[in-house]
This record gives sequence, C-alpha cells and structure tokens, in this order.
Amino acid sequence: MLAMSPLPPLIGEILVARCGVAPEAIEKALLRQREEGGLLGEVLVRTKLCDEDQLALALSLQSEMPYLRDLPGADQIPLELIEKLPINFARQRLVLPLGRDGSGRVMIAVADPDAVEVIDAVGVLLGEPVEPVISSAARITDHINKTYTRIRGTHELESKDSKKEDDDGEEFASEELVDMLDANDEAPIIRWVNSLMFQAARERASDIHIEPGEREVVVRYRIDGVLREQKRAPKKFMNSIAARVKIMAGLNIAEKRLPQDGRIRRKMAGKDVDMRVATAPTAGGERITIRLLDRSSVLLGLADIGFATDHLELIRSIIKRPHGILLVTGPTGSGKTTTLYACISEINSPDLNILTVEDPVEYQLEGISQTQVNSKIDLTFASGLRSFLRHDPDVIMVGEIRDRETAEVAITASLTGHLVLSTVHTNDAAGGVTRLVDMGIEPFLVASSLVGLLAQRLVRRPCYECARPVRPSEEMLRELGLDAKTFYAGAYSFPTVKGMRPPPPGTVFEPVGCSSCNQLGYRGRTGIYELLMINDQVRRLTLDKADAGTIRNAAVETGMVSLRFDGARKVVQGLTTPEEVMLMTAENSD
Repeated sequence: MLAMSPLPPLIGEILVARCGVAPEAIEKALLRQREEGGLLGEVLVRTKLCDEDQLALALSLQSEMPYLRDLPGADQIPLELIEKLPINFARQRLVLPLGRDGSGRVMIAVADPDAVEVIDAVGVLLGEPVEPVISSAARITDHINKTYTRIRGTHELESKDSKKEDDDGEEFASEELVDMLDANDEAPIIRWVNSLMFQAARERASDIHIEPGEREVVVRYRIDGVLREQKRAPKKFMNSIAARVKIMAGLNIAEKRLPQDGRIRRKMAGKDVDMRVATAPTAGGERITIRLLDRSSVLLGLADIGFATDHLELIRSIIKRPHGILLVTGPTGSGKTTTLYACISEINSPDLNILTVEDPVEYQLEGISQTQVNSKIDLTFASGLRSFLRHDPDVIMVGEIRDRETAEVAITASLTGHLVLSTVHTNDAAGGVTRLVDMGIEPFLVASSLVGLLAQRLVRRPCYECARPVRPSEEMLRELGLDAKTFYAGAYSFPTVKGMRPPPPGTVFEPVGCSSCNQLGYRGRTGIYELLMINDQVRRLTLDKADAGTIRNAAVETGMVSLRFDGARKVVQGLTTPEEVMLMTAENSD
C-alpha cells in the first residue's frame, strides 16, 4: 500500500504558529469567509486582522518558496527584463522580475505561490528560466509603479535632443510637461492631470496644490506634512488644467468667481483613492487644492497609529464604556479624524448602533450610518446630533465641537447613556476642559460627562534605508526630558509601539536622505499622544474653574505622559527624531 503524503499545514495554522496572528483573528475571519466567500488570507488582510507581510510570510512557509520582504530598489532592476513584461500583465498578475541570481535564473517576485501559469508565462515572455520568490501584493505593486515609471523617464530623456525654451530664453517646462502639453488638442492636458494625480498617490502625498502664478502654474505636493514643489507649467495652460479637474469632480467649469467643492474617485495602482477637490478664485486666477484620501492609510487600527501599549490600554478602556465623552484635541492636520475612525473600527460590531455626523464624510465605514453637515439646509453638528438621539444610538461620533449648542447636546447625550467621540481645537489635552467651560458649559456638566481627552501630533518617521545612528548632546536630551546618564547607558525601558526599530543603545536616528525617501530623510508619519484621564483631582479642579496649566500639572503628577515625553519615548525607540518632537511640541514644552 502506498504511503499517503502529509497534507501541507493550513494557512491559518501557520499565521498563528509562525507569524504572530491571534487565534481569535482567524476565527473572526473564518466567520466572515463563510458569509462572504473568498480566500482566508484575503479576508484577513481586508478586515485588518493581519497585514500583507504576515500573509506573504505564511504563504512562503506553506509553499516552501523563498520569502523576500524587502525588494531591491527600482534602479537596481535590469531594464531589459522589465521591458519584456507588459505593465498591465505585471499589475494584474502581481509579478515583477528582480534580477538574475548566481545560477543564471531570473528571480521574480510573486504574491500567489499557486499561480503556476503566471510563473510559466513570465518565463516565456523573458525567454529565460525563472526562480519565484514570495513578497506581499502591496510591495510588488509599489515596485511595479516605481520600476515602470523609471522606464518611461529613461525613454523620454533618450528621445529628447534638447530642451525647449520660451520667448524669453528661459526653460519652458519640464520634459514631461513639454511632451504632454505640446499638442493642440485636450488629450495632453488629460494625460498631464492624470499623471499629476498618479504621481501624488505613488509618492504618498496627502494634498496637491495647483497655484497660478504671474507667468507659470506651480504644482506642490504635501508629503508627510511638508510642502514640496513638484512641477511647473506655462500660465496659458491653467484654464485647461482647471477645466479638466472640474470635469472630473463634477463642478461647473463656467463658474470662476465663486469657490466650489467636489469629489473624484479613481483606482490607482490597485488602490481606491478618493480625492476631495476645492477651487478658489485668487488674483492670479483659480487655485485648486486636491486632498487625496487613501483608504489604506487612514482606515487603520488603534495599534497601527503609534499608540504605546500603556496608552492603548487606556484608550480601549474608554471606548468600551457605555457612556461618556472622549475628546481628541490638536490643530488641523494632526490626525484627529484618523484616530476617531480607528476608535470606531475597534468597537464596530453588529450589536452596536454607531452614528456619525461629519464635515465632510471622508470615508464610508461599513455598518455605520454617517451624515454630512450641510449649512444650506441648516443641518449642523448640533441639529444632526440632536436628531441622532431619536435613533437609539449606542455610540455617536461628532466631527467637531465648535460651539455651545453642539457641546450641550453632546453632554446631554453622554449623560443619558451614550458614548460620544468628538474633537476640539486646543493645543493640549487640558485645554479641552477649559475650552468647554469657556463655551459657557457649566463646570459640573463638564466634570461629570468627560471621560478622557487625547491630545496628539503627527511626527515624521526616519527613512530606515538611510537614517544613521548618532549620539545626541546632553542639552538635546534635557530638552526632551530624558536623563543623559540613563540614556547613554541604554537603560531606558518604555512601553512598546508597533513598528519600532530602536537604534543602537545610547544613540538616536539622524535623517540623511536617499532615493527611497526622495532625499527627505523621512518616510511616513506616526502619532505622539497625551492622554488625560478625568480622575478625582482633575474633576475637582474643573469644578473650581482652574486654568489649563493647573489641570495639566495635576494630570502629570497623577501619571499623565506629556506630548513631549511621549515623543521622547519614541525617539529612543527609533520611531522619530529629536528635531521632529521638539518642533511639534514647542508650545507644550513648559
């Protein structure tokens, strides 16, 4: 009798045993899979129960195929290999040649080890034997975009004999703009605008600014919170560019005197990207701002946005309460909406009725009723919140508390058995308490309804491809609130944060700049936090109408980690740099 060959281990078993995925996550995904169908791995990634790198590692272990987490740089992949592989084929099949190994085979990255026909087809297209390795779908897609953009750029430079100049002898525009705008029909404008959006998404830009100047149109991207000039075009093309963006956003192309708002939804490199478009008349013409809303970068879990384990436990204890108010504070662009979405995603379940009123609704959340304010029909935060109370909610999210009426309704909701999540514009957590009192809310109502206040900032993460460890000065450590002797000895032990990469003991990361981060020295951002829990001492000070500084000092005495010190903890853990923390917490350093 023939011996039966052992069955390969199940992907769920590997994820639990070897990749750090919780058994409860597998159980949840199996339930979802039975309802919706699809592969278990796809369900796990889609529901954020595991990340793509964990899945890729598990598929590698299951198929006994090598796993490659970090792919070679786009400039290291031989052009003659990728020129033989059509970009549409590479994107649809998630496959990319990486280079030749020592045995003369072409190493190719694939996301699916079972796609044997794809591996064979690549071998035929390349005309060489291939050796597959497993990598995550996101990493392969990102490298496809970078690599094929490199091909296009190389061909444009080779085909261009000389730069065109305008009547004054100055450079007319970049090579890309000349190629796309040199024709008389509108197609080049369409291609240029599309490339503008695609490049912004590829470089992880949060905003595109198209600004008419005296003689040129200037395009700037905001990447990791910093604006950088990206392109220029002759002023005569501004009307065509504006018209194209307005058509895409469903706006009135004839209206140039009044501001307009619209929305664009596109699929870029396999990702759903929503774009919020705003136009405004200026002295030089209409300026356009496009905000890119990438679902994968905003709809994150609480563990993914930079909370240390101590803060994570406290936040989870707050959002699981049946009633009360959690306020997230900070300036515009500090990530408050992302934090609120992460809180809602954490508690979202079929047994909870969750309602939101936002301005605007940035993302549709499954299983949650979302309302957008509309001042034209008198649908405000306050009126929307008041109407929600008649819909038997368990949790209510209010985009912002900006006036007394909204604050009063939010407090009423919390005192009648609802959990309310909202934001307020103050520099620190303690300022949120005094802001409500300044709005005219009675101190006893503030003290009895508030559960916690979370202040936050976004700081840039170092690019780990080029960052170098350096020994910081004692003065810098003192400004961060760290003891020099303890730091240099490597004796600090702080609560862990997901994604940390500590530098060698006694050092911090210094940004350098390389091709991976566009010479910025930084890549991506994380949050630093200050969580003020409403304890008896803070409650008494609130009733006495104490100022924000007094409340803050009392909170620190009872264990609150300040914004700057949370930043210092993350400097030690390699999540950011001293310069970023001191810049973002300058007003909170006293």
